[in-house]
Amino acid sequence: MHIEKETYIHPTAIISTDSKIARGVKIGPYAVIGPGVEIGLETEIGPHSVIEGNTRLGEKIKIFQFASIGAPPQDLKYAGGPTRLEIGDRTIIREFVTVHRGTEGGCGITRVGEQCLLMAYCHVAHDCQVGDGVIMSNGATLGGHVEIEEHVIIGGLSAIHQFCRIGAYAFLGGMSGTNKDIPPFVKYWGQRGNLYGLNLIGLRRQGFSREVIEALREAYRIVFKGNNMVKDAINVVESRLGTIPEVKRFTEFIRSSKRGVPMASNGEEDS
Repeated sequence: MHIEKETYIHPTAIISTDSKIARGVKIGPYAVIGPGVEIGLETEIGPHSVIEGNTRLGEKIKIFQFASIGAPPQDLKYAGGPTRLEIGDRTIIREFVTVHRGTEGGCGITRVGEQCLLMAYCHVAHDCQVGDGVIMSNGATLGGHVEIEEHVIIGGLSAIHQFCRIGAYAFLGGMSGTNKDIPPFVKYWGQRGNLYGLNLIGLRRQGFSREVIEALREAYRIVFKGNNMVKDAINVVESRLGTIPEVKRFTEFIRSSKRGVPMASNGEEDS
């Protein structure tokens, strides 16, 4: 066990001798730190939390009480291989969150990016790749091999089917469920639900310009509100707006989708 100075560990915590704990780390009562765990600068581990497996925590992470981080995957094919979990700097993990390591049959590693917020009772399954700035509200659940791009917001009690992709800056309403890919920059809601236009509030908060938002809005209308097949509509969008990087990202995501994307609602388009 390697423990830097200026580190506080409660006397009741159980720390493996095969762990690395950086300067300024705080570990609360009855926490368990298993072999192979690395904890970065000034990270805080709450009471009764369990950190195990080949898990690397970045700097200034806050893990609240009763979280379970780095446990073996819930995959019957997993044979105990040396798979990993990495969590980025300044991420906050609230009560009773579970994040599992990868599998041999997947990419071998589960990743959660920097400055994410995983609220109480969230679950991140094996081999998921979660980008920076993602917010998962209470009880949101990711199946195995899910990819979440940066700055996505997932509403409470939502469930994402394994192998799905959620594009950057998308917003999923509470109690949603999807077995399809959700394009970047959009709003989605419902059980096997629909798209509801652009995530305009999120885009404005993230500083996207009016010109980019208007271009994305036009691209959305052509693809999801027009009369062309999606493939043909994408070609139209790229011929008109393809020089705008955000539009190109939008169309390339849809074109590369293996699971398909949801249909647009006939209701209110955006707000």
